[in-house]
Amino acid sequence: MPKKIILVDANSLIHRAFHALPPFKSPQGELVNAVYGFYSILLNIITRLKPDYAAVSFDVSKKTFRHDAFDGYKAKRVKAPDELYEQFARIKEILGILNFPIFEKEGFEADDVLATMSTLLKKEDDMEIYIITSDKDAFQLVDEKTFVVSPKNGGNDNIIYTSEEVEKKLGIKPNQVIDYKSLTGDPSDNIAGVPGIGDKSAQTLLQEYGSLDGIYENIDKIKGALNKKLSENKENAYFSQGLVKLVHDVPIDFSLEKAKFHINDFEKAIPIFNQLAFKSLVSRLANILPKKQEEPLQTSLF
Repeated sequence: MPKKIILVDANSLIHRAFHALPPFKSPQGELVNAVYGFYSILLNIITRLKPDYAAVSFDVSKKTFRHDAFDGYKAKRVKAPDELYEQFARIKEILGILNFPIFEKEGFEADDVLATMSTLLKKEDDMEIYIITSDKDAFQLVDEKTFVVSPKNGGNDNIIYTSEEVEKKLGIKPNQVIDYKSLTGDPSDNIAGVPGIGDKSAQTLLQEYGSLDGIYENIDKIKGALNKKLSENKENAYFSQGLVKLVHDVPIDFSLEKAKFHINDFEKAIPIFNQLAFKSLVSRLANILPKKQEEPLQTSLF
């Protein structure tokens, strides 16, 4: 039976939770919808996968090496409200109580840290790697040992993306995702790609020629307007590729020993969940925590 590890993209889940749930406060007046949603998603994942190991990553830098390469990176994103960021500290506090190790690195995104951990973990025998995120950039990491788990239905359910599921969704293989986004661009990150090339054209090109290199090696076989777009934007395509590709060697002090997961640690969260009035989370914990055996009654001989 292979061991399982979950690698959690905290920023992705927190944003999803915040926007999926209406604002609500704890009895003490603290806004906690993202806190509740994050731990609700996490409990769903843990209940389904029953991991042996777990680790979490956060974005810690406003500027990364991608911003240094391209001033416009993510420049068009609307800043999330302060009410979201105010909940990060509480989420991190509870992760600490639960002994969840947090790995993060200045100058890199959480995605890069997750990619680095997944690369290190591929060397382990009998290990299944589950990356918990709503960010489709992570599809480039999927292979026979690595899967992406995306929450859906407001975090009440999730879908596990295998290589086959990625191909079904995008029409390309996971190892073509980088080149796919190099062609189509990514408006959410302000990555241009090749203007005028959409999903269908990118799928067709990659199915025919395999990769961005393969496309440009066979550019003379591509006719008309498509050839013109590709030829005029070759530099753009390769520059976009450099922005899209995740880093696999972020300098972090990761080890499996640090990432050991024990479901019993969730008992430590019950007092704070009660304090925040997360009654449904406490009820769910009661169903997944191992039942304690009652001590046998001792009767006196006298």
